[in-house]
Amino acid sequence: MPDGRNLLSGKRKYLCGFILLSFISVICAAFNMTGSDDFDIARREVLLRRIGHELLLQLGDNTSRVLPVKRIAENEYQIGFENDLTFQPGSLVNTTRRLLAKDPFACDYVVNVLNCSNSSVVYGYAISKNTKDDIVACIGREQPRACYMINVKFKPTGINTAKNRYLLGSLPFLAFVGFIFWRSVKPQRALPNDQGTRTFTFGSVLFDAEKRQLIINEKTIDLTGTETRLLLIFALSPNETIERSRLQKEIWEDEGVIVGRSLDMFISKLRKKLESDPNSKIVVIRGKGYKLEISS
Repeated sequence: MPDGRNLLSGKRKYLCGFILLSFISVICAAFNMTGSDDFDIARREVLLRRIGHELLLQLGDNTSRVLPVKRIAENEYQIGFENDLTFQPGSLVNTTRRLLAKDPFACDYVVNVLNCSNSSVVYGYAISKNTKDDIVACIGREQPRACYMINVKFKPTGINTAKNRYLLGSLPFLAFVGFIFWRSVKPQRALPNDQGTRTFTFGSVLFDAEKRQLIINEKTIDLTGTETRLLLIFALSPNETIERSRLQKEIWEDEGVIVGRSLDMFISKLRKKLESDPNSKIVVIRGKGYKLEISS
């Protein structure tokens, strides 16, 4: 038994190390995401500036500058232009859809074209991952020359949210796996007072605690581990009242949760297995506990 316990202890140490290492790995992954997010954001800004560039080329303007893309909110960007311009809505819709398709996190977004002078929206549309949910109108009406800004707002389920879901989702899974492994290497409880090799005779009953068996009138009855530990407590103190709290503590305390009805259930099972011997009974002592009553 000592070798077995040492082996289980070693398994627990390895398990604790595994869980700790996994937890550290998850935390490190969370911090490493920052650098990855910065790259994805920078790449998105390049794509947005490319939209402005192609829009000017479609107008035959290859000299005006596209101003640096501004990040005006967490998931919202603004494209500005050096000079006034006109634009064809259909061309703008097709250009943004084609270029932003290269951004794996840009599945849903809203585009609004604003007049620089009063920030009023002169044209807008919404693109969705499912094309049937797109909202696009008036694509054939060319807009007059003016100073325009293009605001692109992305649905916040992209770069940060998608990765954070994987991160947060992994923590409960890691805890669940750790719990399962912890339970699987949990050592079997020793019999009370190390009486694992003892046999007892009371009435016409032969109780073999090591083999977890009752032999009554040459009939063998198997016992579960819990039934064996419970009956052994009674067998060590025949005709003595055993307090209910003691039984619960010695049998179930290490399980982490003590359920009152569990004791009653196992007492009932033991009574049925002993019922063929009228001289051996487990009786209730009201307000106190139970007693293995043996009559000669």
